[in-house]
Amino acid sequence: MAEDAAASRAKAMKGVEAIFERYLLIAKSTDFTGFDRHIMENVKLIDASAEGTVTFEFYIDERYSNVNGVMHGGAAGVIFDMCTTTALGPLAKPGFWDFLGGVTRTLNISYLRAIPVGTTVRIHSVVMQVGKTMAMIRGTMTTQDGKTILCTCEHHKVGVPSQPAHLKHRVPWDELWEKDAAVGENKKEGAKL
Repeated sequence: MAEDAAASRAKAMKGVEAIFERYLLIAKSTDFTGFDRHIMENVKLIDASAEGTVTFEFYIDERYSNVNGVMHGGAAGVIFDMCTTTALGPLAKPGFWDFLGGVTRTLNISYLRAIPVGTTVRIHSVVMQVGKTMAMIRGTMTTQDGKTILCTCEHHKVGVPSQPAHLKHRVPWDELWEKDAAVGENKKEGAKL
């Protein structure tokens, strides 16, 4: 059982890492410098599960602040957008929430405490519902020790096909998907016999 749990966790972590790998390949090949790139280059993956959970740590530096020396509310939006979306990674399949999991429909944030510049936060995301065309993910941003909730979000996504140009940037996860698809096809063929 422990081996199964460890293998499941490892596979979920790879599913999340694949999103970052593909994103960074695309960003580098196109010289993309959008504001989410810094997050994708610097967020630290801590944990993920096959059920659609993911946990990160992220350092809030001055680029995410307002003049009051705390994290800007809009910064929480982009951090949550990227970190909640990646919780779909372990659930994704080719044509089903692949790569960056569609587009945001709504992102509702509740700000509970100010986050001073220089703070490392922990972001935990949970896929609450996922279907063919819509998903809902909840996110919580806490202190690094998890004892204080700083802000929360509810993120609704609409599934859209990944851009073919993005999927041309191959990552090792693609081979795992292809292997899983071949195993599934072999099972279907065996069931027909």
